[in-house]
Amino acid sequence: MAPDRGVTSYEPIITSSSDENNAPSPLRRRSEVQRFIAAHSSEGQNFTIRGILVGLFVGLIICFSNMYFGLQTGWVSSMSMPASLIGFAFFRTLSKHLDLPFTPVENVLVQTVAGSMGTMPLGCGFVGVMPALNYLLTKAEGGPIFLSFGKLILWALGLCFFGVVFAVPLRRQVIIREKLKFPSGTATALMIGVLHGKEATADGPIPESMEEEINIEPDVEECDKGQQSSWKSKVKLLVISFAVSGIYTLGTYFFPVLRKLPVFGYTLAETWLWTLNPSLAYVGQGIIMGPATTTHMLLGAIVGWGILSPLAKRRGWAPGPVNDWETGSKGWIVWVSLAIMLADSVISLGYIAFLPVVRHAPYYIREAYHRIHRREWQGLFHIKALVFSKGYAPISGGDTSTPLTENPEQSTLSAKDLLEPDAPSEHLVNNVTVTVGLLLSIIFCIVSIRIVFGPLIPLYATITAVFMALLLSIMGVRALGETDLNPVSGISKLAQLFFALIIPQSNPNSVFINLIAGAVSEAGALQAGDLMQDLKTGHLLGAAPNAQFWGQIIGSAVGAIVSAGIYRLYTHVYEVPGDLFQVPTGYVWIFTARLVTGKGLPYMAAQWAFGAAVIFTITTGVRMYGVGSKWHPYIPGGIAVAVGMYNPPSFTLARAIGGFINLYWRSYHQRSETPIVILASGLILGEGVVSILNLALASAGVPHL
Repeated sequence: MAPDRGVTSYEPIITSSSDENNAPSPLRRRSEVQRFIAAHSSEGQNFTIRGILVGLFVGLIICFSNMYFGLQTGWVSSMSMPASLIGFAFFRTLSKHLDLPFTPVENVLVQTVAGSMGTMPLGCGFVGVMPALNYLLTKAEGGPIFLSFGKLILWALGLCFFGVVFAVPLRRQVIIREKLKFPSGTATALMIGVLHGKEATADGPIPESMEEEINIEPDVEECDKGQQSSWKSKVKLLVISFAVSGIYTLGTYFFPVLRKLPVFGYTLAETWLWTLNPSLAYVGQGIIMGPATTTHMLLGAIVGWGILSPLAKRRGWAPGPVNDWETGSKGWIVWVSLAIMLADSVISLGYIAFLPVVRHAPYYIREAYHRIHRREWQGLFHIKALVFSKGYAPISGGDTSTPLTENPEQSTLSAKDLLEPDAPSEHLVNNVTVTVGLLLSIIFCIVSIRIVFGPLIPLYATITAVFMALLLSIMGVRALGETDLNPVSGISKLAQLFFALIIPQSNPNSVFINLIAGAVSEAGALQAGDLMQDLKTGHLLGAAPNAQFWGQIIGSAVGAIVSAGIYRLYTHVYEVPGDLFQVPTGYVWIFTARLVTGKGLPYMAAQWAFGAAVIFTITTGVRMYGVGSKWHPYIPGGIAVAVGMYNPPSFTLARAIGGFINLYWRSYHQRSETPIVILASGLILGEGVVSILNLALASAGVPHL
């Protein structure tokens, strides 16, 4: 979740006729923005071999990091801002030896490739579904299932394309028509703009001719010095935090006790698992998540591990050791967290799905009533789209004309009333590419799953899973644009719930089929959301959408292959599940599949799960109602509470520390959040990269101290 970056966006001021010569009109600003986009989208640096290669290198680092943290806690990040900073630092260092300058649009390409490659551990199911198939699926459920390395790659490639292609036609709706903010994409664009000495706002690119008007570049020499100092200080902060985190991570290999500090005493640590893992990377994750999310996670840990776990143990509902997933309270409270996640997913995604209907229904009903009353039957099929002053437009197609195109001379609308300017058609992904690409990627996905798993999954189930993934990805993209959260976990749970209804429980492979269906839905939503964030960044900086599309395709393909190799490497060297990689997300996947397919729950788990679902159905509804209000952050978010409940307290406590650091920095210092986000990124990447060294030490049999 990307918070406010402390940047005020520029909006043109509509003045009276006497001031028209001094202030830009919306039409003039839109015309200049259109020229800005056309000029930058035509730059040769939109798609370069060097940009692709640097993006793949940065993506490799992020990919290792995400696999490491994903197997530990399920947390994955695209790292768009540090990717753009690393790319800028690399090319700036070599600037004297470059034939072409490194421009903002090329930086967009670098972070697009890096982000798409880096998120493949989650997109291809290697942090959740695959561990569940390999280690948690019982013989009675058709498991365990281990794939050869070739089939593992084929599985990953089958999942990595269709979501990317499907995102392209959604771009015009959510970015151009509705102008959704996509906060992380906007923040990345702002950072790239600052690094390169230009600016962009959430409302669109600011043409160079208007920079002086909003005091972006008061003095060229002063700006150059400030720009150089700014990017060097950011890189220095990233390197220092990377080094400190890396040194600590190396130390944890030789002194494993550092991962489980008994800060609340040995009794609570040994009996109830209340320890602290002072990982700097998890502190960094908490900084990025923000105080609201980490506080809700801490609440989940307190309720789950401080109240429900002892209660289940002492009442005999979970008689086994607390740390046991099958008979202990660790496994018992997971069922409660699953109920919370399902309730939150159904309510929040249902709200997103039906909000456009509720918003536009009165208008269409009123128009239809008037036409029926006038017996204009053919007119029922030609009701014009409603244009909103807040920048929203109907999802349905049809006439998209605006007052700008109808009568530009008399238009008095503000900039928000006009459609966002778009790149020239030659720099967009053409319809033939989208149509053919979507068809081929869907067929490839279906064929890949058929080859990998054979007749274990009915063909109709695979086809249904793919098309359901496309439908759910629409909700995911909209949620990401409005809230900066891509609810992929909730989307996968909804898919699992749906497949429990169409796959009979008598089918011996029902749990297995449920897992695969959820994985397909998660992959589609993740890829569509990632590309849309990048397209928002590119739009604000004038990058060519077709260059970003092909960059995402390349990054996803390479990331799928690399992720399969990294997964095989980690699972070969380390015990999974084990002390280092507990794969809690894998347990959530398998428990959800068992829950929705009617498998038996532990004693009293059903009653407590139902009560939790009722409570968070209410709280989620309240949160949806109060979006934007001052009290909204104080209402617990279901997903955050559930994550804090099924992850051991050691991870949650470290993230809570990071959240409080974020709160201190923003509330008491009242400074821009960019420096601590860079600090956090360095802490995360430091542990993720040095974990490769730890992996080499473990494979070589180097002893712990």
